[in-house]
Amino acid sequence: MTILHRVAAAGLAFAVTLTLAPPARAASALPVVDGCRPGTLPTGPLREAIGGLPDADATSAQVRVITPAGCWTGSSGVRDLRSQAPVPPHARFRVGSVTKVFTAAVVLQLAAEDRIELDDTVQQLLPGLLPAGYPAVTVRQLLNHTSGLPSASPPDEGIDWQLAHRYDRWSPEQLVRLGLRNPREFEPGSRQRYTNAGYIVAGMLIEKVTGHSYAQEIQRRIARPLGLHETYAPGDDPRIRGPHAHGYQAVVRDGRTELVDATVWSQTFTPAAGNLISSLADLDSFMTALFAGRVVPAAQLPEMFTLPAVHDVSGGPARYSAGLTAYPLPAGEILWIKTGSRYGYLAAVAATRDGRFRVEYSITGTDAKGEELSRTAERVIGAALGLL
Repeated sequence: MTILHRVAAAGLAFAVTLTLAPPARAASALPVVDGCRPGTLPTGPLREAIGGLPDADATSAQVRVITPAGCWTGSSGVRDLRSQAPVPPHARFRVGSVTKVFTAAVVLQLAAEDRIELDDTVQQLLPGLLPAGYPAVTVRQLLNHTSGLPSASPPDEGIDWQLAHRYDRWSPEQLVRLGLRNPREFEPGSRQRYTNAGYIVAGMLIEKVTGHSYAQEIQRRIARPLGLHETYAPGDDPRIRGPHAHGYQAVVRDGRTELVDATVWSQTFTPAAGNLISSLADLDSFMTALFAGRVVPAAQLPEMFTLPAVHDVSGGPARYSAGLTAYPLPAGEILWIKTGSRYGYLAAVAATRDGRFRVEYSITGTDAKGEELSRTAERVIGAALGLL
């Protein structure tokens, strides 16, 4: 089960059953935190959702919610288990697959500049990357997960192997070759399956077309123009620069569970697909600008809100656009979301198409890559959806 399906199941259940707390005090009686003015936003459920950390599920949480009624930013838990210091202001974190929203935006910018066409093929733009005779794979298919390209799997999925190889460095070319050892998922354009493979290749396209590194293009095209001072691609650096909360992974050894610090970890296994570092404020600024048409030009922006006319490999409807995911709400509205997970870190962004409702969170979950969604994330999702 993907993290999206875990989020959807938890979120829809909460959306139906959540009872809201009474309205909070008037805005004049509440402090303004990180530029957020509460207004009449009932913050009780949000505070309760992240209360009591650290616990066995998570060591910290940061949440930002914006609605027409007001805005709230809060944090709970500790920066690290050794010092027990609180989460620092503007703490940075690994955003995981939220990276894909940034990557899709850059590719669509290049399309707007006529430097690529969305119907161009990988074979045209990156000759020799795919085997001879491989079916044509278009740029659009890379972005909306209909390419059929198989993803690379690490030699061992076990946590002990992962920890032992956390500093390994992988090149995008290595990852593509490793993925191509697996069978093709389906004929390009015929189905949809969420993978990292298309975005790893999209990152390679960005570098080939621009002549600059992926990290440089993220800074030049998105972070610098929007003033995102806490957002960057780490490249080969396994650390998180600047203030941040440590992430931990629960590991069972000799029948006992211990938490291993997973903060310092190479992200080269997910280049352009899951490697970015950011903050709540930066993610909110990015989502606000993106949905308002200030990142991707008007002619290309609909790609981010258009689902391909195919079925998912499970037989259900397509749910993934270029960079985002359609999350239907009970009232018929669509929430456009993106979740991400790296060892030690869970992250998500979500917004209605008009941008009036936005949510961002980072949770240092102790089993961020596990099959079950973090209980802390479930509570945050439920509290946030209750404000729609």
